[in-house]
Amino acid sequence: MPDYIFLMHDDADGREGPSSGGDWGPYIDKLQASGKFQGGSAIGAGVCARKAGVPSLVSAHLTGFIRIGADSLDDARSLLVGNPVFEAGGTVEIRELPRTD
Repeated sequence: MPDYIFLMHDDADGREGPSSGGDWGPYIDKLQASGKFQGGSAIGAGVCARKAGVPSLVSAHLTGFIRIGADSLDDARSLLVGNPVFEAGGTVEIRELPRTD
């Protein structure tokens, strides 16, 4: 089963993101009950670093992530129902986490 990451953007109506206290409990409970939840967190302040040259700016619009296992991209997309950012009209970026082993 492939792994995916949901990246929550800070563009929801009313700014209901992971760090603003949205009602995440029922959504996380649903993902855990499905057996597909693999973790997640709000994303705080940080910096970009590189060995040489000027680093890019931090992606300030990202406010949190959730890692899941899903059978396909469509299966992952179906797990957005109930996500507070998604339900408030915000963007959730879905990215596959390819295996490198």
